[in-house]
Amino acid sequence: MASSVQQQPAHSGSSSDAEQRYAMYDEKKRKRMISNRESAKRSRLRKQQHVEELCSQRALLQNEQSVCKQQIDSLCQGLALLSTENDVLRAQCAELADRLQSMNSLLHLWAEVNETVVEDIHEIPDVLLEPWQLPCPTQPIVASADMFPF
Repeated sequence: MASSVQQQPAHSGSSSDAEQRYAMYDEKKRKRMISNRESAKRSRLRKQQHVEELCSQRALLQNEQSVCKQQIDSLCQGLALLSTENDVLRAQCAELADRLQSMNSLLHLWAEVNETVVEDIHEIPDVLLEPWQLPCPTQPIVASADMFPF
């Protein structure tokens, strides 16, 4: 009987060891579950923050795209106007070249009638097109230091 009494405490001791091991295992498992939940929660928060950043970036890019479209439309309208104006100017240039040729022909006919030698006028200088070539010499403005009271 004494041996069976000793066995029971040994048996009860081993069951308490097993219970302690299970308790430690359960505690580790519980801590791991809590840690995993917190990690998943942080991951969801990071994902949500990333999605919000992407949404705000999308809105910014859409605004930028809208501005670019407006600029492109404006530039296309300007290009169309300039192209039209360029066509008009080319037509005027061709018309003026024809008129110059006609005038040169008339000048030659007039010279033949009057028996004088006339050279062709190849280009008529235009002061408005070349403002740096003034038709009259510039006069320097003379001023003395005593002219101004300050």
